[in-house]
Amino acid sequence: MEAKYCKDSRVVRTSRIFPNDVNNHNTLFGGRLMSDVDQVASISAARHSRRGCVTASTDSVDFLHPVRPTDSVCFESYVTWTGTSSMEVFVKIIAEDLKSGERKIAATALLTFVALDEHKRPARVPEVIPETEEEQKLHETAPERARIRKERKQKSKELAAFLTTHDPWNRYSS
Repeated sequence: MEAKYCKDSRVVRTSRIFPNDVNNHNTLFGGRLMSDVDQVASISAARHSRRGCVTASTDSVDFLHPVRPTDSVCFESYVTWTGTSSMEVFVKIIAEDLKSGERKIAATALLTFVALDEHKRPARVPEVIPETEEEQKLHETAPERARIRKERKQKSKELAAFLTTHDPWNRYSS
């Protein structure tokens, strides 16, 4: 399987902020941003693998600066690293004040996707080749993030085994 460049999976999407996109602080609602992050990241994963993909985890979403209704918001995503069937996708969110032109990194996110074959089983994916300084930094630091993801997943499984599944609305009734 031939390796692919990060740029081959790059997705760029820019949109405006409208009144239905903001929260009670008059800034972009975090849930809206997270939905958009998953959408663009899923396209990057599909472009890289050329297969159906599922979100395995949202590893991090760091909100760094608020996005206001006077801003546009640009999502840039690409595959930074691959395992056998998994792909780490980085998403950079840039807010641009449409009057002043000032840009800032509003948020960053890392997600993991798994490529699926026609039987919905994990499928091999190509390795990724970083070119830019940003891509190289993300690629070089990815194995440590993968290790942390694996540990976090194991802890989540342990917690899930402890949790109950009975009706929460009946938990305290006699």
